[in-house]
Amino acid sequence: MYFLSGHPDIDAHDQATLISDYERFRTGLPEDLENYVRQQYQVDLSSEYGEHPIKNPFGKASGQLSLNLSQVRRDCEEQLGFIVLKSIIAEDASGAQSMSEWAIEETRMVVERIVGRDNTPGWTVSWKGRGWYETLAKYLEFFDEALSLARGASVLVVPSCKYHLPGAGEGVWKTGEYEYTTRCLIDVWQRHHPGVPMLIEKDFSPTLAGDDRAAQAEMIIEWLTRVTSLIRQGAVPAKIKIGLKVFNAILDDAFQLEMLRAINEQCPGDGIPDFLVYANRLFDPEREFDGVRGIAYGGPDLSARNLSLLAQLRTLERQEAIPYCRLPISATGNIVSGRIAGEYLLRGASSFQIHTFFQLPSGEYTMKTGGKTARALLELYFHPEEGLLAWLLHLRRVFDWPVEWNVKQMAEFCMEPANNVWAEQATALS
Repeated sequence: MYFLSGHPDIDAHDQATLISDYERFRTGLPEDLENYVRQQYQVDLSSEYGEHPIKNPFGKASGQLSLNLSQVRRDCEEQLGFIVLKSIIAEDASGAQSMSEWAIEETRMVVERIVGRDNTPGWTVSWKGRGWYETLAKYLEFFDEALSLARGASVLVVPSCKYHLPGAGEGVWKTGEYEYTTRCLIDVWQRHHPGVPMLIEKDFSPTLAGDDRAAQAEMIIEWLTRVTSLIRQGAVPAKIKIGLKVFNAILDDAFQLEMLRAINEQCPGDGIPDFLVYANRLFDPEREFDGVRGIAYGGPDLSARNLSLLAQLRTLERQEAIPYCRLPISATGNIVSGRIAGEYLLRGASSFQIHTFFQLPSGEYTMKTGGKTARALLELYFHPEEGLLAWLLHLRRVFDWPVEWNVKQMAEFCMEPANNVWAEQATALS
């Protein structure tokens, strides 16, 4: 279900400026990107990630592009809004890791073209690795250095963690992992952000979809409704902001919607997460890569499923068939254009995490200098037909949004059932 089809309907002057800027910034983005956009287009790119201010809505999703300091440094220099670090595999005070099978080093990565079920062309990245494969001490050192580096660039850096998840019949949650790893991370965070609650993503890896334990619906619901309280309890006495990175289960769409509803409706007290990250890659048990059968993949089918499920959620809310979900959303999944980011915005997402689009062959970007972060951001912001600026200007005209609104305020408007007019104005939007 897509609403932003055709051409963005914007002022002729803005259209001409976008065309000019798209060409002019082939050699590099403006030095102060957000200020330039505010002055030139009267668009405020600032937003929030998990209720924490970010200077712009595009960030790097956790993965192999956020596992060393040189990557963080380049992303800060090239004006990314936020960075989610590679997922650490939790351990207890003795160093035991119940999810150690996810601590696998990447051997190689392959960027491939892929075609969706609706024949839409796109890209996917395949790799063999999973989570952080070095020691927790090394991760804490990396986290500390990344926070130091990013603070000067006003870039938010947050950790991602994979904690113990019991299988059916296991019956015991290994809370020592939740306590020890969380407190270690908070100790580092507070050196740089004293008095500010640490943000963290709870990683439900897409490779979980290929694990036997993820085929059992009741077990998945228990994970989703228990992990937040365990992380929060592990953080005591410190405060923490927790985002659940929801995975795409191999079960049907009805169950995927049940997962979202369970997070919103069944989490007790301190078990309610602060925000959602929705939703990471699909899993194909038959797909092969580097001698492994069963791998995660992305591309057009991923965004199609994510957008369809979020649209169903919003429609049911609007019909008062389910309780309204007010959890902020950081979107991920085939965000390869500002148009796709705009689709997620219409469903309530206030930030956009990217992975694959930062890895395309260099010839796929208009910008021919600098790193791939800057090259991708030129396309994401300034492309005259596919860029976020064009579609934000289009949506502002359609909905008559105040000029002073930032991206977070636009997303909040789209989340409110009373304002959920995109469901009624699909024709106007297209």
